[in-house]
Amino acid sequence: MTDPFYPPQSPIATGLACRCPRCGQGRLFSGYLELVEHCDICDLDLRDSDSGDGPAVFVIFALGFIVVPIALWVEARFQPPLWLHAVLWSIMILGGALALLRPFKGVMVALQYKHRGISDGS
Repeated sequence: MTDPFYPPQSPIATGLACRCPRCGQGRLFSGYLELVEHCDICDLDLRDSDSGDGPAVFVIFALGFIVVPIALWVEARFQPPLWLHAVLWSIMILGGALALLRPFKGVMVALQYKHRGISDGS
């Protein structure tokens, strides 16, 4: 019996969509950041995938690259009080981190699969 053929998937597209890196259809997460053990469509074993701290580091860099120039512009243009800066940028950074962490982890897992860090059983 032959194994089913799965056409190559874009790691960026599947990761950002939080889909299985092999079939592109099954869901990747069972919780906010917890990966499923097996894809429910193609049965890819995802237990050995480990993105480490990479997604968190990329989120920190991305948010720093976006938020710091905006915060400096707001300070130069409007000169709000420091307490307003603290509230505004804390909310922006926390919201941005929560919004970006899951897709960035999905991309890291998909890249790991593409470069054979995750065994597909073949």
